[in-house]
Amino acid sequence: MAIDRRNFLGTAFSGAALAASGGLFSSFRSESHSGRRHTKLKISCQEGVAPGKELNEKLDFIESLGIVGIEFGGRGLEKRIDEIQLALKNRKLKVSAICAGFEGWLISDDPAIQKKCMDSMKVILGAAGQLGSTGVIFVPAFNNQKSLPDKEARELLIAQMQELGEYALQNKTRILLEPLNREECYFCRQVADGAAIVRDVNNAGAAVMGDFWHMTREETNDRAAFLSAGDYLHHVHIASRKRRKMPGEDGEADNYTNGFRGLKEINYQDFVSFECGSVGDSKITLPAAVKLMNEQWKKA
Repeated sequence: MAIDRRNFLGTAFSGAALAASGGLFSSFRSESHSGRRHTKLKISCQEGVAPGKELNEKLDFIESLGIVGIEFGGRGLEKRIDEIQLALKNRKLKVSAICAGFEGWLISDDPAIQKKCMDSMKVILGAAGQLGSTGVIFVPAFNNQKSLPDKEARELLIAQMQELGEYALQNKTRILLEPLNREECYFCRQVADGAAIVRDVNNAGAAVMGDFWHMTREETNDRAAFLSAGDYLHHVHIASRKRRKMPGEDGEADNYTNGFRGLKEINYQDFVSFECGSVGDSKITLPAAVKLMNEQWKKA
């Protein structure tokens, strides 16, 4: 009989985790049933994914689909605060995460690049706070960015995240560490890697996120990945699992039920946001993706 390795490993992992008496899992094991009753799917969409030429046209469209969040890019965000606040006035839509937009990279081997990154992230954090955002997404470094050796990089990153996390708290938002697949980054590739760093940072302004696209390549099981993060998880990206297009455009491969089950079990309260392209017309594929997500959420 053929065995689905992803599901098999997830079952084994979750069984061992639920039997454990300490660590991250102990903080939410008892909440799983209440999480299944009260956790709602809050769908968000990146500004660039939503069809339309003007911001209000984009917001009208996604709001008509029952989408409740909008994710903006961080570059130049401080100059758009008035525009965004005006566009969101009298709408139910909320700003979910802010996606990157900073300069440099945090774990560079050049202190000047480190400082440029810290300074630019603080500008974005200030704007994110004014917009009531979930947090600012960042990556410590990509593969093509010359960085410190891993041990030194991790120690530096923890100190940087403590400073940025405190600044984020002052602005009523967060920093969101994003693990990437190995083709883009070797430093932090799994959700558990990110959660372990956030645990060591030990600051409420620092959190981790998950991305189904990257998780497809790095995780043995979506549910287990989200369980490993627990209360540290505060944002999720979603895309099709083969080509990073609209969920559903890769057919049967686009199954997120296992991951959604994990989100319910940790009583996840934040957004699941589209970060993807589209093979077809997004005015057609985006509504279909929302329908798919809602159906799979109910099954989870």
